[in-house]
Amino acid sequence: MKLELKRKWLTLQSTIGELYVDGALECFVLEDRYRPPPEPKVPRKTCIPIGRYEVECTHSPRFGRVLPLVKGVPGFVGIRIHPGNTAEDTEGCLLPGQTRAVDAVGRSVAAFQGLYAKLREAEARNEAVELVVSLEPS
Repeated sequence: MKLELKRKWLTLQSTIGELYVDGALECFVLEDRYRPPPEPKVPRKTCIPIGRYEVECTHSPRFGRVLPLVKGVPGFVGIRIHPGNTAEDTEGCLLPGQTRAVDAVGRSVAAFQGLYAKLREAEARNEAVELVVSLEPS
C-alpha cells in the first residue's frame, strides 16, 4: 500500500497536507511546522523530513494501544499517526482529519478510523505500507 502525503498549506504554527492511499484522496493531515533546511529542527515543534518511510501498526507505550508507527525518520523517535486537531496535539506525529481550517483539522477520529482500517487490512494481506512525504504548496 502506498501512502502519499502532499504538504500544501504551511504556516508558522502547522503544516497541512492531503493524504492519498493508493492514489485516492483519503483525508487531510496536520503536522507541526515545516522548517526547510538548513533551519534546525525544534523538538516537538517540527514536522518530519520529506522522504520515504515504512509504516507499521505497533503497540504505542505512550497511548497504550496499537497505532501506526512511521519508521526510520531521521532525528525523530516514536512518530505515530493518531487523532488530534491542532499542532498542540502533536509532537511531530501525523494527525488525520476530514476537514481543514487554518492550523487545524476536524473530524479527526473519523478520519483516523477510516485510515486505520485500511492499514490493518493491508497488514492482514502481509502488504508493506510505504509513506512518501512531499512538499507541494498551494
